[in-house]
Amino acid sequence: MDRAKLKRGGQVLAPSIFTMGNMACGFYAIMSAHIGNFTGASTAILGGIVFDMLDGRVARLVHGESSFGVEFDSLADFLTFCVTPAYMMCALLLKDYGPVGYGASFLFALCGGLRLARFNADAQAGEGSKKFFQGLPTPAAAGFLASFVLLYEIVEQGKSVHTLSFLMGIVPLIAALGPFLMIALAFLMVSNVPYGAFKQQNALNPQSVRLMLLVASVLTLLYFYPENALFLITLSYVLSGLFGALLHLFPQKP
Repeated sequence: MDRAKLKRGGQVLAPSIFTMGNMACGFYAIMSAHIGNFTGASTAILGGIVFDMLDGRVARLVHGESSFGVEFDSLADFLTFCVTPAYMMCALLLKDYGPVGYGASFLFALCGGLRLARFNADAQAGEGSKKFFQGLPTPAAAGFLASFVLLYEIVEQGKSVHTLSFLMGIVPLIAALGPFLMIALAFLMVSNVPYGAFKQQNALNPQSVRLMLLVASVLTLLYFYPENALFLITLSYVLSGLFGALLHLFPQKP
């Protein structure tokens, strides 16, 4: 094997290691949900999101982009962000709704798979946008469910941790609407609702005062109320696309 091929193999392998980490988190989350450790399952899904964010950046850093990496990443995403959250929610809440709960769980996994397939098709055709995602990204949908489950476990087990009182009243309501929540997230994933991608290098200006204040606020919330902050961050992102779509319905004045 010549040196060029060996170098190229190392460039492709580097991001694939993080993709394997993503897949390992998904597998561990399924095993944890199976034995009733839903806190561990949710944490593993959030860990998968971190690995998923890193593999693409590592690929661009070492120039290791490849068709193999794209397909492998999609398989890992389907496990961690589609199948695993659907199984976790079904095992935790939706099984009590019988066929409706099972159907809602399957619809989430199905639409997640369709979302990933559409994303790959658009990327191969060169139709992808660096500014927006078409439809809710699967990691965002999975992250929202994982953060919700972390809060739900706090309420159910009565853990003595820092919590925001108004969220503690919302959690039981969301749990009661479990099937509708899964169906709504499923349709958002396959919708045309635009969601911020933040892929451009100048998308986040580190010298922006607003950005610095936002980062400081988020870090403060994460320090004092980690579960609450994760839920609010993911909820804000899910709702951001809906608000953006509503704004586009009304013509703006010049």
